[in-house]
Amino acid sequence: MAAQLKNIFEDVYKKFMNMEQSRELPAKLDKADIQTISREDRAKAGWISPVYTMSRKVRLDMKTLANNRCAAVFPCTAETEVYKVLRTRILDCTKKNGSNTIMVTSALPREGKTLTAINLSFAFAKLFEQTVLLVDGDLRQQDIHKYLGYESDRGLVDYLLDRMPLSEIMTWPGIDKITLISGGRLVRESTELLITSRMWELASEMKDRYPDRYVIFDAPPVLTSADAMNFAQMVDGILVVVQAEKTNVDDVNAAISLLPIEKIIGAVLNKFAPTR
Repeated sequence: MAAQLKNIFEDVYKKFMNMEQSRELPAKLDKADIQTISREDRAKAGWISPVYTMSRKVRLDMKTLANNRCAAVFPCTAETEVYKVLRTRILDCTKKNGSNTIMVTSALPREGKTLTAINLSFAFAKLFEQTVLLVDGDLRQQDIHKYLGYESDRGLVDYLLDRMPLSEIMTWPGIDKITLISGGRLVRESTELLITSRMWELASEMKDRYPDRYVIFDAPPVLTSADAMNFAQMVDGILVVVQAEKTNVDDVNAAISLLPIEKIIGAVLNKFAPTR
């Protein structure tokens, strides 16, 4: 497994996190040479932009997003291009079999899975014919809305325990083609909630309601509770985030052994610093 893992990491570096290639991308594009496609031209090319009248609306602060490294919300940056490469690889793995629900996890906390889920979701929202729903699936620690810089007093737990309507926990951040669920109550009995029929029904509804939508779950780390293993049963694909120079290979192997191997799309090696 260690040798296989090394190959996965090398592949991730070359295809997802190729910093050398990123440095060649211009930090700022000359508008005289490269234009932003207008909304009218986007519509001609099949751009789908729903009107989210049933979701709570918040306004994100671009400075906060930049400070919190939510880079993929911005156009024409090297970081955005890297997440587009990751998006393309995931589309290649999922489109052919109709998969549209993805869980982002890690072996241990603080490896960068939440930020990866956020940036990947923003990358998916840039697609012309897809929308995306980003769900904060850690019922003991809700972080997505904190990274994005908005207050939220309701989330997945409020839907599961208080029977709050889905429209009341869903947020539209004022950005085309993306909605969010994050915030609200935190509970210790997260594992028990995740195996209720209400949670399974919700996961099924999220998957089937809109054929053009990808659902990305930011799931808890695998080795801290049984929650990630429960999420793994509900989703089509799993993305494992590993922090370079931090995560022990034995921990990664242990985490992978607890997940359905046929659902693992791949691994993202986070914070990798290439040597010259």
